Amino acid sequence: MRIDLSGRVAIVTGAGGGLGREHALLLAKRGARVVVNDLGGTRDGNGASVTIAEQVVEEIRQAGGEAIANGASVTDFAEVEAMVGQAMAQWGRVDILVNNAGILRDRTFAKQDLSDFFTVIDVHLAGSVHCTKAVWGIMIEQGHGRIMMTTSSSGLYGNFGQSQYGAAKLGLVGFMKTLAQEGQKHGIRVNALAPSAATRMTVDIMNEEDLAALSPASVAPAMLALVCDDAPTGMVMCAGAGRFEAAHITLTRGIAVDLGENAPEQVLAGLDRIRDRTDETVPETGIQQSQYELAQRVKPLATIDG
Repeated sequence: MRIDLSGRVAIVTGAGGGLGREHALLLAKRGARVVVNDLGGTRDGNGASVTIAEQVVEEIRQAGGEAIANGASVTDFAEVEAMVGQAMAQWGRVDILVNNAGILRDRTFAKQDLSDFFTVIDVHLAGSVHCTKAVWGIMIEQGHGRIMMTTSSSGLYGNFGQSQYGAAKLGLVGFMKTLAQEGQKHGIRVNALAPSAATRMTVDIMNEEDLAALSPASVAPAMLALVCDDAPTGMVMCAGAGRFEAAHITLTRGIAVDLGENAPEQVLAGLDRIRDRTDETVPETGIQQSQYELAQRVKPLATIDG
């Protein structure tokens, strides 16, 4: 069945180039009316210009679609609210939010200036929070909404020199997992995409052959699957070079120890068993960790009187 987004309204942040541009173009191709948002700054977040957003809008219009440009900074909640207001004034609803805006300020933690650290957090994590908050009430009232966060393998698995980026990106997974639960009864589905794509973010670290294989267009199908009417919820999908995978945060079976004086030593000695992934599970909610631990705990022997 072909995914048809006719009548749907989408907001894509960071849509002036790279992944965001491909997301916006594909959404429009499948019938969605699109707010193309981009601050128009440099890779490290400096400067601003709505020109690149307007260029993507023109591409969409030339192809027969509907789109409007917006230059709001996702770090400014008032600007984000105005952007959502622009969509509502133009089309009367917001069905899809693709949180894609991002910057890079890579540096090892020892050399990282904290102002740069928190600027990256502000754009990726707080920016996604701002945009999501601005549409959340609208989607609840509609009884329908699809939200995608853009996470990263740097958040899921770590990456040298990207402590700030990784912190933001894994934070988005926790944010997404919680909203997936809270939005379910309102018809809102929330997912995350971990892309491997050749963009201005990666142009300095890959060779030409790999860059060609990791085109943003090869990732965009995952986005469409995560925001369509039949989308899953609470999923972390990885995508690159036409490959698509799921990432999970799992819970191993672990061990139980006697909570006596040598409990820390028992934990240290049992690390291999604790890390053993045989029969690991994927909890659906955070409380399931506590429930599992309580069910599997070693209970003290009952005292027998008499």
